[in-house]
Amino acid sequence: MVNIAIFVSGKGTNCENLIRYFSNGDKVKVSLVLTTTPGAEAIGKAKALGVTTSCLSHGDFNNDGLVMAIMKDNKIDFIILAGFIQLIPSFLVRAYEGRMINIHPALLPKYGGKGMYGRHVHEAVKAAGERQTGMTVHWVSDKYDEGTVIAQYKVAISEEDTVEDIIQKEHELEMRYFPVVVEKVLESIV
Repeated sequence: MVNIAIFVSGKGTNCENLIRYFSNGDKVKVSLVLTTTPGAEAIGKAKALGVTTSCLSHGDFNNDGLVMAIMKDNKIDFIILAGFIQLIPSFLVRAYEGRMINIHPALLPKYGGKGMYGRHVHEAVKAAGERQTGMTVHWVSDKYDEGTVIAQYKVAISEEDTVEDIIQKEHELEMRYFPVVVEKVLESIV
């Protein structure tokens, strides 16, 4: 059994999707959902699905002794960032090297980096007049969105598409493909 932690900052749609996807299997278990955002909707969703949750202050998230104790207490083998906007501290990147991935709502390396999350990404895609967008799953490094790409999925967008249309199209890719990519990555490391 691979125990995974999901780090989130917001609504938790990917988090909920992953919990549900792996809930009936015997190889992967979502054992922890962690946030640094008080009131993140994802925490309520995780609790409703019976998953242990933890909410840390930004300062506590950078406390290696505390964070590593939480990972150890929950027997975490693998970490998934699913809409987590805080930079991962170097001690955690080192401890989970090759065992931590992130989803990004654009086709990296475009529209990545500090401040490029959620709606900000989709607004930038629209403003640039892009004709496609998509999602990227990548390994986590100690810099925002610079880890090696694992998978990308694309969708066409038109000049007439609003930012909301772009958000919806990209989100549909996430719901469809992110759990499958996670499963493949986990199979390759077990």
